[in-house]
Amino acid sequence: MPAHREKDRVFVVEDDAHVREAVERALRFEGYDVHTAVDGNDALLRVADLAPDVIVLDVLMPGTDGLAVCRILRDRGNHTPILMLTARHEVSDRVAGLDAGADDYLVKPFALDELFARVRALLRRSSITDGDEVLTVADLVLDPSRRQAWRAGRELELTKTEFDLLELLMFNAGIVVTRDSIYERIWGYDFETSSKSLDVYIGYLRRKTEIDGAPRLIHTIRGIGYTVRTP
Repeated sequence: MPAHREKDRVFVVEDDAHVREAVERALRFEGYDVHTAVDGNDALLRVADLAPDVIVLDVLMPGTDGLAVCRILRDRGNHTPILMLTARHEVSDRVAGLDAGADDYLVKPFALDELFARVRALLRRSSITDGDEVLTVADLVLDPSRRQAWRAGRELELTKTEFDLLELLMFNAGIVVTRDSIYERIWGYDFETSSKSLDVYIGYLRRKTEIDGAPRLIHTIRGIGYTVRTP
């Protein structure tokens, strides 16, 4: 059985008892400290006390659904990595989960190995670059050790995935980082690189770094990838 740190706590929120119990058993066997909730309301009541390291959150639940739970947690300032489980295959449905503040999504039915890989990716070390050096591009500043970023002195509220993506691009400032490289470094598994996840996150970062008409720093190199450079 793989050894995990005690703090590797996974909070599974799923109303389907069969799915919830199967995921709980599988994650426990992998060595995680697993806690479960039967619906969104239950999750919101318990999440602060549990302080999980990652949340596996079903989208379709009675009462407060997964999208609403995700939005509420982000509005509360909770940045715990969230993996959304969805039975919907449409790209727009997946994007809705990311737009609510989720870090990743997994479409049902899924293989347990893929679930494990995505949970591992969300629990990876906090820094993509393994460095303590503060990164600066124009008036955009990112501190990997403190997990904070600022534009023109204003702190940016970023999810784990947004922060990791910005860190990777800033570490390679002036260099084009390919889409395949970004998926490998940020998501950490064989992701479907034709998906819209990366484009959605680039859109989020641009929205947050271009407040009040600030010049664009994150540029698209069509057909290749993305780069951060000074205006």
